[in-house]
Amino acid sequence: MTDTIPLPASIAATDADLFGPLEDTGPRAGADSGTPMTALRVLHEDGPVNVGIWECTPGGCFIERRANTEIVRILAGRARITDADGAVRELVPGSVVVLPRGWSGRWDITETVRKLYVTIEG
Repeated sequence: MTDTIPLPASIAATDADLFGPLEDTGPRAGADSGTPMTALRVLHEDGPVNVGIWECTPGGCFIERRANTEIVRILAGRARITDADGAVRELVPGSVVVLPRGWSGRWDITETVRKLYVTIEG
């Protein structure tokens, strides 16, 4: 069975609650700056594919060799991703980024971020 979530043509920061309340999931694991706190709402899980909404308050962390691929659309907030090779991407509402399995780099959240994510394991 397919889960269907009706979405408007575009999603603005004010629409971020479209998916309902998020569950507090505590401090961001591996954070090395700030005191980032996270919240989550899983929308769909099917084997290797997971879809949800994730939110994190300002702070930063380094990710070493992602175990999965993640596709992200920023719904609200601002962040900076710095790849291991030093390339920097500024993320704002509407930004889409793909972080492939094996990616290493740094997330620095400067304004509480809410993102729609799809992860694919393996």
